[in-house]
Amino acid sequence: MNLREARVEDIPQIQVVRNAVKENPLSDPNLVTDQDCDDFMTKRGKGWVYEVEGQIVGFSIVDLVDNNIWALFVHPDHDKKGIGKQLHDIMLNWYFTQKEDTVWLGTAPGTRAELFYRKAGWTEIGTHGKGEIKFEMPYEKWQALVSV
Repeated sequence: MNLREARVEDIPQIQVVRNAVKENPLSDPNLVTDQDCDDFMTKRGKGWVYEVEGQIVGFSIVDLVDNNIWALFVHPDHDKKGIGKQLHDIMLNWYFTQKEDTVWLGTAPGTRAELFYRKAGWTEIGTHGKGEIKFEMPYEKWQALVSV
């Protein structure tokens, strides 16, 4: 199986994917540290990775503390292959087995990520941070989406 739970030793490859993205790039790669990744994967929530031929090409991390999708990224060389959808779904399925609180995320407007989340059933509720669109997914809505 190409999809599995992330481990701390995956962080270097996770960082490669995070810094390879063309949309929503970090202004400074040092803004997201290895320790941040470790904390969000092991103390605050959980993460998953998608591998192709032993290389991580996508990852997702959900934060149970702030009820937030902390990260969902796919390397540009592996776009449009369904990897993001698989990472998204396993992450939300797990999140909603842990708690029933609405989960939220922020993403830049006018991006493929915005379209991805709209297609996945997320609801826009306003803005967040530096002009990002804030989306929410309530427990009940996710249950209805996965039971279809």
